[in-house]
Amino acid sequence: MAGETRAGTTRESRMVEAFVGLADALVLGYDIVDLLQSLVERTVDLLGAADAGILVTDGNGEHGIIASTREDAQLIDLLQTAEGPGLEAHASGEPVAVGDLTRVDARWAGFAAGAVSLGYRSVHAVPLRLREHLLGSLTVFRADTGFLSDQDATLMQALADVASVSIVHERAIRAGDIVREQLQHALDSRIVIEQAKGVIAHTEHVGMDEAFRRIRARARNSGALLSEVARSIVDRAQHG
Repeated sequence: MAGETRAGTTRESRMVEAFVGLADALVLGYDIVDLLQSLVERTVDLLGAADAGILVTDGNGEHGIIASTREDAQLIDLLQTAEGPGLEAHASGEPVAVGDLTRVDARWAGFAAGAVSLGYRSVHAVPLRLREHLLGSLTVFRADTGFLSDQDATLMQALADVASVSIVHERAIRAGDIVREQLQHALDSRIVIEQAKGVIAHTEHVGMDEAFRRIRARARNSGALLSEVARSIVDRAQHG
């Protein structure tokens, strides 16, 4: 049957399993290196790739490989070479793809030669980013020429985004009381939202459910946070 592996599991079911497993790790606690190692292994499986690796930058601007599907020095060097797609994706914040490593310009010649010697024929790299922050990149090597489909490119970026959230979350937990602060912020925001619901219900003569829907719609239409929209509604009501 199309879409099934030799083990009889569909790609869709493996995608669900991957994201559920990664989400569970974020909630239940995790070792960041082990989680990212699982992520690159799942990336290779889901994209039908040969190998993958994650490059990150520390606080001093130094680059390093935090996870890869192979531990040999050749792949590690390839992932972090100065003329490679991994560093370019990290620096630019944009995806980088080479559909045929045997046909590249001089800028990529050294990287391409090393990749081809390891049996790779195409490479794709996407940035690890969280809002305006660039944290590193996820690079995938394939044994076939050609580019990822739009669906696979989206999936790869989604996996990279999970990696970004995992790294930032782990750093935040280490920093101290971030969980308690976030919970308090969420509770404070909810109080403001409840106040705004009361204002909308009273001024627009609707029920509380409809008032909340209207506040949420305003937030989505404006691209603002729900709490920010609620705060503006309450402030206008208080100050006329």
